[in-house]
Amino acid sequence: MANIMIRRDSKGSYQFYLPKRDLEDTIVSMEFDTQEKWGGEIKLNNGGTYYIEPQVAPARLPYSVRAKRLDAAE
Repeated sequence: MANIMIRRDSKGSYQFYLPKRDLEDTIVSMEFDTQEKWGGEIKLNNGGTYYIEPQVAPARLPYSVRAKRLDAAE
């Protein structure tokens, strides 16, 4: 599992950042994106897939959380 940071860009899209690899990319889909349930499987623009344990949506962004890599970018 890796520590990642999620924030919103100026267009309102979620941005994914993995400091250990200096990887920054746009999140194209998130399995759960409601106030009550946020996270699950997230897919990046580069094709990578990560998993965040579903939880209550964070009160504010940027937000640091642990994520598991399911599939690396090609």
